[in-house]
Amino acid sequence: MKRIAVLLLLLAAVIGLVIVFGGGETASAAAPAAYLRVHIRANSNEETDQAVKYKVRDGVVEYLTPTIAGCESKQEALTAVTRQLPAIERVAERILSENGYSYGARARLTQENFPTRVYDGATLPAGVYDALILELGAGTGDNWWCVVYPPLCFTGGNINVVYKSKIAEIIRFFFD
Repeated sequence: MKRIAVLLLLLAAVIGLVIVFGGGETASAAAPAAYLRVHIRANSNEETDQAVKYKVRDGVVEYLTPTIAGCESKQEALTAVTRQLPAIERVAERILSENGYSYGARARLTQENFPTRVYDGATLPAGVYDALILELGAGTGDNWWCVVYPPLCFTGGNINVVYKSKIAEIIRFFFD
């Protein structure tokens, strides 16, 4: 009887949380205000321009990761990225030069309209977002995109995330 009461209580709590916080992975209507996105736009859609875009991405992510990891709010991230714009351009231009490209790079923070996108199961609805735009050369090729803040792309690759469920722990406690 006690187990059934606990299970019913936990079920009611879960249903309440789903009602309050939403049941899906879709970001809320306030999503554009909560995110700082990044787009790295290739010079063109030529295979070589697309390939160097990914090298630039890797270099920029590596460069910005320590900065973004220390940000506790979107505003902090915006301020930090603004300060780093010239350095972001230098990182991109160094990588372009090392790979034989003479065109430059331009980094800027702006607001742009983006279509709905899905990243690792989270849906970012269409809307106007703050964004770090890095254009390589003419910037007319396909882009790579991600989210700078919260740092979905800027984790450095060596952070181990472990997800725990308090509800699962309580259930295990009562049934063990």
